[in-house]
Amino acid sequence: MSNLIRKSVRAMAGYVPGEQPKDADIVKLNTNENPYLPSADVQDILSMVDIAALSRYPDPVCIELRKVIAELHGCEVENVFVGNGSDEVLALCIRAFVEREGSVGFFDPSYSLYPILADIEDVKKEPVALDTAFGWQMPEDYSASLFFLTNPNAPTSLQYSTANVESFVKDFGGVVLIDEAYADFAKENCMNLALASDNVLVARTLSKSYSLAGIRLGYCVGNAELIGAMHKIKDSYNVNYLTQEIARVAILDQDTMKANVQAIVETRKLVADKLADLSFEVSPSETNFLWVKPLGISAKALFNELRKKNIIVRRFGDDERTKDYL
Repeated sequence: MSNLIRKSVRAMAGYVPGEQPKDADIVKLNTNENPYLPSADVQDILSMVDIAALSRYPDPVCIELRKVIAELHGCEVENVFVGNGSDEVLALCIRAFVEREGSVGFFDPSYSLYPILADIEDVKKEPVALDTAFGWQMPEDYSASLFFLTNPNAPTSLQYSTANVESFVKDFGGVVLIDEAYADFAKENCMNLALASDNVLVARTLSKSYSLAGIRLGYCVGNAELIGAMHKIKDSYNVNYLTQEIARVAILDQDTMKANVQAIVETRKLVADKLADLSFEVSPSETNFLWVKPLGISAKALFNELRKKNIIVRRFGDDERTKDYL
Protein backbone atom coordinates (compact mmCIF):
# COMPACT_ATOMS: atom_id res chain seq x y z
CA MET A 1 0.00 0.00 0.00
CA SER A 2 2.87 2.41 0.66
CA ASN A 3 3.45 2.86 -3.07
CA LEU A 4 0.10 4.69 -3.20
CA ILE A 5 1.51 7.45 -1.00
CA ARG A 6 3.76 10.21 -2.35
CA LYS A 7 7.44 9.54 -1.71
CA SER A 8 7.91 12.86 0.05
CA VAL A 9 5.01 12.11 2.40
CA ARG A 10 6.29 8.60 3.14
CA ALA A 11 9.64 10.11 4.12
CA MET A 12 8.13 12.71 6.47
CA ALA A 13 8.02 12.41 10.22
CA GLY A 14 5.04 14.77 10.44
CA TYR A 15 4.37 17.60 12.87
CA VAL A 16 3.87 16.67 16.52
CA PRO A 17 1.75 19.25 18.39
CA GLY A 18 2.26 19.92 22.07
CA GLU A 19 0.51 17.59 24.49
CA GLN A 20 -3.13 18.52 25.15
CA PRO A 21 -4.11 16.91 28.49
CA LYS A 22 -7.73 17.18 29.61
CA ASP A 23 -7.30 16.70 33.37
CA ALA A 24 -8.43 19.74 35.35
CA ASP A 25 -5.53 19.48 37.82
CA ILE A 26 -2.85 19.86 35.13
CA VAL A 27 -0.84 23.08 34.98
CA LYS A 28 -0.47 23.35 31.21
CA LEU A 29 2.35 25.61 30.00
CA ASN A 30 3.58 23.75 26.93
CA THR A 31 1.68 25.40 24.07
CA ASN A 32 1.70 29.06 25.14
CA GLU A 33 -2.05 29.51 25.36
CA ASN A 34 -3.57 32.55 27.07
CA PRO A 35 -4.96 31.76 30.57
CA TYR A 36 -7.39 34.69 30.56
CA LEU A 37 -10.89 34.74 29.12
CA PRO A 38 -11.41 36.38 25.74
CA SER A 39 -13.56 39.45 25.27
CA ALA A 40 -17.00 39.26 26.89
CA ASP A 41 -18.32 40.25 23.48
CA VAL A 42 -17.40 36.75 22.31
CA GLN A 43 -19.92 35.25 24.74
CA ASP A 44 -22.49 37.80 23.63
CA ILE A 45 -22.03 37.03 19.94
CA LEU A 46 -22.37 33.31 20.62
CA SER A 47 -25.69 33.90 22.35
CA MET A 48 -26.89 35.93 19.37
CA VAL A 49 -25.72 33.60 16.60
CA ASP A 50 -28.14 33.29 13.73
CA ILE A 51 -28.76 29.54 13.83
CA ALA A 52 -30.19 29.66 10.31
CA ALA A 53 -26.82 30.93 9.08
CA LEU A 54 -25.23 27.61 10.07
CA SER A 55 -27.15 25.89 7.27
CA ARG A 56 -25.47 28.12 4.71
CA TYR A 57 -21.86 28.40 3.62
CA PRO A 58 -19.89 31.22 5.25
CA ASP A 59 -18.60 34.29 3.46
CA PRO A 60 -15.80 32.81 1.31
CA VAL A 61 -13.66 35.96 1.49
CA CYS A 62 -14.41 36.97 5.13
CA ILE A 63 -15.16 40.52 4.04
CA GLU A 64 -16.54 41.89 7.35
CA LEU A 65 -13.67 40.39 9.33
CA ARG A 66 -11.11 41.70 6.85
CA LYS A 67 -12.62 45.19 7.15
CA VAL A 68 -12.05 45.10 10.91
CA ILE A 69 -8.46 43.87 10.48
CA ALA A 70 -7.78 46.48 7.80
CA GLU A 71 -9.04 49.25 10.08
CA LEU A 72 -6.88 47.94 12.95
CA HIS A 73 -3.72 48.12 10.85
CA GLY A 74 -4.51 51.15 8.72
CA CYS A 75 -4.63 49.38 5.37
CA GLU A 76 -7.14 48.37 2.70
CA VAL A 77 -9.23 45.19 2.71
CA GLU A 78 -7.24 44.06 -0.34
CA ASN A 79 -4.14 43.97 1.87
CA VAL A 80 -5.61 41.35 4.23
CA PHE A 81 -5.84 37.56 3.96
CA VAL A 82 -7.63 35.51 6.61
CA GLY A 83 -6.91 31.84 7.20
CA ASN A 84 -7.94 28.82 9.23
CA GLY A 85 -5.22 29.51 11.77
CA SER A 86 -1.91 31.10 10.82
CA ASP A 87 -0.71 27.61 9.88
CA GLU A 88 -2.93 27.80 6.79
CA VAL A 89 -1.44 31.19 5.99
CA LEU A 90 2.06 29.67 6.13
CA ALA A 91 1.11 26.69 3.98
CA LEU A 92 -0.53 28.87 1.33
CA CYS A 93 2.57 31.06 1.15
CA ILE A 94 4.63 28.05 0.07
CA ARG A 95 2.04 27.05 -2.53
CA ALA A 96 1.73 30.58 -3.87
CA PHE A 97 5.34 31.77 -3.87
CA VAL A 98 7.66 28.75 -4.16
CA GLU A 99 8.21 26.98 -7.48
CA ARG A 100 9.06 23.26 -7.45
CA GLU A 101 12.73 24.10 -7.90
CA GLY A 102 12.52 26.85 -5.27
CA SER A 103 13.26 26.78 -1.56
CA VAL A 104 11.91 27.80 1.83
CA GLY A 105 14.11 29.45 4.45
CA PHE A 106 13.64 29.78 8.20
CA PHE A 107 15.63 30.13 11.41
CA ASP A 108 16.84 27.06 13.27
CA PRO A 109 15.65 26.69 15.96
CA SER A 110 12.27 28.21 15.25
CA TYR A 111 8.70 27.05 14.64
CA SER A 112 9.06 23.36 13.83
CA LEU A 113 6.13 23.38 11.39
CA TYR A 114 8.09 25.33 8.76
CA PRO A 115 10.21 22.39 7.53
CA ILE A 116 7.17 20.11 7.67
CA LEU A 117 5.24 22.43 5.36
CA ALA A 118 8.19 22.51 2.97
CA ASP A 119 8.29 18.71 2.97
CA ILE A 120 4.55 18.52 2.25
CA GLU A 121 5.06 20.65 -0.85
CA ASP A 122 8.27 18.75 -1.68
CA VAL A 123 10.44 21.86 -1.94
CA LYS A 124 13.97 22.44 -0.73
CA LYS A 125 14.66 23.71 2.79
CA GLU A 126 17.29 26.39 3.48
CA PRO A 127 17.53 26.73 7.28
CA VAL A 128 19.64 29.48 8.83
CA ALA A 129 21.27 28.31 12.06
CA LEU A 130 21.05 30.78 14.92
CA ASP A 131 24.25 31.45 16.83
CA THR A 132 24.96 30.31 20.39
CA ALA A 133 23.12 33.35 21.76
CA PHE A 134 20.20 32.60 19.39
CA GLY A 135 20.90 35.67 17.30
CA TRP A 136 21.00 35.62 13.50
CA GLN A 137 23.36 36.54 10.72
CA MET A 138 22.38 35.66 7.17
CA PRO A 139 25.02 33.65 5.29
CA GLU A 140 26.73 35.42 2.44
CA ASP A 141 24.90 35.02 -0.89
CA TYR A 142 21.94 33.40 0.89
CA SER A 143 18.80 33.03 -1.19
CA ALA A 144 15.39 31.40 -0.95
CA SER A 145 12.04 31.83 -2.65
CA LEU A 146 10.30 32.38 0.68
CA PHE A 147 11.68 33.08 4.14
CA PHE A 148 9.72 32.59 7.36
CA LEU A 149 11.14 35.13 9.80
CA THR A 150 9.73 34.48 13.26
CA ASN A 151 9.75 37.63 15.36
CA PRO A 152 9.67 37.34 18.31
CA ASN A 153 11.14 33.92 17.80
CA ALA A 154 9.80 30.71 19.29
CA PRO A 155 11.06 28.81 21.15
CA THR A 156 13.85 31.25 22.08
CA SER A 157 11.46 34.11 23.05
CA LEU A 158 13.83 36.75 21.64
CA GLN A 159 12.81 39.69 19.49
CA TYR A 160 14.95 40.93 16.60
CA SER A 161 15.01 44.67 16.03
CA THR A 162 12.76 46.10 13.35
CA ALA A 163 15.77 47.91 11.89
CA ASN A 164 17.64 44.62 11.37
CA VAL A 165 14.58 42.97 9.86
CA GLU A 166 14.02 45.93 7.54
CA SER A 167 17.64 45.78 6.39
CA PHE A 168 17.24 42.09 5.57
CA VAL A 169 13.97 42.31 3.65
CA LYS A 170 15.18 45.29 1.61
CA ASP A 171 17.88 43.21 -0.04
CA PHE A 172 16.11 39.84 -0.08
CA GLY A 173 15.04 38.59 -3.49
CA GLY A 174 12.08 36.46 -2.39
CA VAL A 175 8.98 36.84 -0.25
CA VAL A 176 9.47 37.33 3.50
CA LEU A 177 6.68 36.19 5.81
CA ILE A 178 7.28 37.80 9.21
CA ASP A 179 5.53 35.51 11.67
CA GLU A 180 4.38 37.78 14.51
CA ALA A 181 2.35 35.33 16.59
CA TYR A 182 3.73 36.95 19.76
CA ALA A 183 3.99 40.57 18.61
CA ASP A 184 1.37 41.89 21.03
CA PHE A 185 3.64 40.90 23.93
CA ALA A 186 6.66 42.69 22.45
CA LYS A 187 7.89 46.28 22.52
CA GLU A 188 7.85 46.69 18.74
CA ASN A 189 6.57 44.99 15.60
CA CYS A 190 7.12 44.94 11.85
CA MET A 191 3.59 45.61 10.60
CA ASN A 192 4.71 48.82 8.87
CA LEU A 193 7.06 46.77 6.69
CA ALA A 194 4.09 44.86 5.28
CA LEU A 195 2.59 48.08 3.99
CA ALA A 196 5.85 49.65 2.79
CA SER A 197 7.46 46.67 1.02
CA ASP A 198 6.33 44.73 -2.03
CA ASN A 199 7.82 41.43 -0.83
CA VAL A 200 6.76 41.37 2.84
CA LEU A 201 3.80 39.74 4.55
CA VAL A 202 3.22 40.02 8.30
CA ALA A 203 1.23 37.21 9.91
CA ARG A 204 -0.73 37.43 13.15
CA THR A 205 -2.87 34.99 15.12
CA LEU A 206 -5.74 35.24 17.59
CA SER A 207 -4.42 32.22 19.51
CA LYS A 208 -2.12 34.06 21.91
CA SER A 209 -3.06 37.64 22.79
CA TYR A 210 -6.79 37.25 22.09
CA SER A 211 -7.26 34.00 24.08
CA LEU A 212 -8.81 32.29 21.04
CA ALA A 213 -6.58 29.34 20.16
CA GLY A 214 -9.69 27.16 19.93
CA ILE A 215 -11.25 28.98 16.97
CA ARG A 216 -8.18 28.68 14.66
CA LEU A 217 -7.93 32.13 13.12
CA GLY A 218 -4.84 33.70 11.63
CA TYR A 219 -4.27 36.41 9.06
CA CYS A 220 -1.59 38.22 7.17
CA VAL A 221 -1.20 41.75 5.86
CA GLY A 222 0.81 42.76 2.82
CA ASN A 223 1.02 43.79 -0.81
CA ALA A 224 -2.35 43.36 -2.54
CA GLU A 225 -0.84 41.31 -5.37
CA LEU A 226 0.62 38.78 -2.92
CA ILE A 227 -2.66 38.66 -1.00
CA GLY A 228 -4.55 38.13 -4.25
CA ALA A 229 -2.37 35.15 -5.13
CA MET A 230 -3.21 33.53 -1.80
CA HIS A 231 -6.93 34.05 -2.38
CA LYS A 232 -6.64 32.25 -5.71
CA ILE A 233 -5.46 29.01 -4.10
CA LYS A 234 -7.20 28.92 -0.72
CA ASP A 235 -9.95 26.44 0.11
CA SER A 236 -13.36 27.56 -1.10
CA TYR A 237 -14.74 28.35 2.38
CA ASN A 238 -11.65 28.23 4.53
CA VAL A 239 -12.92 30.10 7.62
CA ASN A 240 -16.21 29.02 9.16
CA TYR A 241 -19.07 31.35 10.08
CA LEU A 242 -18.64 31.12 13.87
CA THR A 243 -14.92 31.79 13.69
CA GLN A 244 -15.48 34.84 11.49
CA GLU A 245 -18.03 36.29 13.92
CA ILE A 246 -16.00 35.55 17.07
CA ALA A 247 -12.81 36.96 15.56
CA ARG A 248 -14.55 40.12 14.39
CA VAL A 249 -15.93 41.07 17.81
CA ALA A 250 -12.72 40.06 19.61
CA ILE A 251 -10.56 42.30 17.43
CA LEU A 252 -12.96 45.19 17.94
CA ASP A 253 -12.44 44.87 21.71
CA GLN A 254 -8.83 46.02 21.91
CA ASP A 255 -9.20 47.02 25.57
CA THR A 256 -9.69 43.42 26.75
CA MET A 257 -6.85 42.11 24.63
CA LYS A 258 -4.44 44.78 25.86
CA ALA A 259 -5.43 44.27 29.51
CA ASN A 260 -4.83 40.53 29.23
CA VAL A 261 -1.50 41.09 27.50
CA GLN A 262 -0.39 43.52 30.21
CA ALA A 263 -1.26 41.00 32.92
CA ILE A 264 0.82 38.36 31.15
CA VAL A 265 3.76 40.72 30.67
CA GLU A 266 3.72 41.53 34.39
CA THR A 267 3.56 37.84 35.30
CA ARG A 268 6.37 37.14 32.83
CA LYS A 269 8.65 39.54 34.69
CA LEU A 270 7.68 38.15 38.09
CA VAL A 271 8.36 34.55 37.07
CA ALA A 272 11.58 35.49 35.24
CA ASP A 273 12.89 37.23 38.36
CA LYS A 274 11.99 34.26 40.58
CA LEU A 275 13.70 31.81 38.23
CA ALA A 276 16.79 34.02 38.05
CA ASP A 277 16.89 33.97 41.86
CA LEU A 278 16.94 30.18 41.59
CA SER A 279 19.99 30.40 39.28
CA PHE A 280 18.11 29.71 36.06
CA GLU A 281 19.48 31.34 32.93
CA VAL A 282 16.47 33.29 31.62
CA SER A 283 16.37 34.75 28.12
CA PRO A 284 14.88 38.28 27.82
CA SER A 285 11.44 37.27 26.60
CA GLU A 286 9.24 39.39 24.33
CA THR A 287 6.58 36.67 24.17
CA ASN A 288 4.04 35.12 26.56
CA PHE A 289 6.50 32.40 27.63
CA LEU A 290 10.01 32.05 29.04
CA TRP A 291 12.99 30.25 27.49
CA VAL A 292 15.12 29.09 30.40
CA LYS A 293 18.19 26.99 31.14
CA PRO A 294 18.17 25.33 34.57
CA LEU A 295 21.45 24.99 36.43
CA GLY A 296 22.30 22.07 38.71
CA ILE A 297 19.81 19.78 36.98
CA SER A 298 19.41 18.82 33.35
CA ALA A 299 16.47 20.22 31.41
CA LYS A 300 15.31 16.67 30.70
CA ALA A 301 15.37 15.71 34.38
CA LEU A 302 13.54 18.88 35.41
CA PHE A 303 10.98 18.33 32.65
CA ASN A 304 10.27 14.85 34.03
CA GLU A 305 10.11 16.05 37.64
CA LEU A 306 7.65 18.79 36.72
CA ARG A 307 5.54 16.26 34.81
CA LYS A 308 5.28 14.14 37.95
CA LYS A 309 3.80 17.18 39.68
CA ASN A 310 1.27 17.68 36.85
CA ILE A 311 3.14 20.68 35.45
CA ILE A 312 3.64 20.37 31.70
CA VAL A 313 6.29 22.50 30.01
CA ARG A 314 7.90 22.13 26.57
CA ARG A 315 11.19 20.41 25.85
CA PHE A 316 12.76 20.33 22.40
CA GLY A 317 14.55 17.00 22.27
CA ASP A 318 18.27 16.33 22.26
CA ASP A 319 19.51 18.86 19.72
CA GLU A 320 22.78 20.29 21.04
CA ARG A 321 21.55 23.89 20.97
CA THR A 322 18.20 23.33 22.67
CA LYS A 323 18.56 20.23 24.86
CA ASP A 324 19.55 22.27 27.93
CA TYR A 325 16.52 24.58 27.73
CA LEU A 326 12.83 24.46 28.63
